[in-house]
Amino acid sequence: MPVKEKYLFIVSMDVSPEKEDLFNEIYDKEHIPYLSEVPGVVAISRYTKEPVKISLGGEIKEIEMEDEPKYTAIYEVTGPEVMSSDAWGEAGEKGRWGPEVRPYTFNRRHVLRKIIE
Repeated sequence: MPVKEKYLFIVSMDVSPEKEDLFNEIYDKEHIPYLSEVPGVVAISRYTKEPVKISLGGEIKEIEMEDEPKYTAIYEVTGPEVMSSDAWGEAGEKGRWGPEVRPYTFNRRHVLRKIIE
């Protein structure tokens, strides 16, 4: 994902196993399309947690990630004001996300990162 803007808004969460299929369907077919229309949102990509083995100090080590959420979405945005805009608020409440998915999410994290220049 080549980054064009200076800000990344990173949202991570887990979802109740019995709602996982619905979570992924609604995220892909409703939530991302609605948020993609918000002025200042340049790109959105989704990720899932994977096991990590890394060479550190001459040894292969497995990194423990037990408290890290399974799902992450990265929103490339033009600035921090995007997520507090009326358009973002309205888009985030559209469709089935609020009533059918949000109540079943937990271990949520919201982080804004700025590229170091």
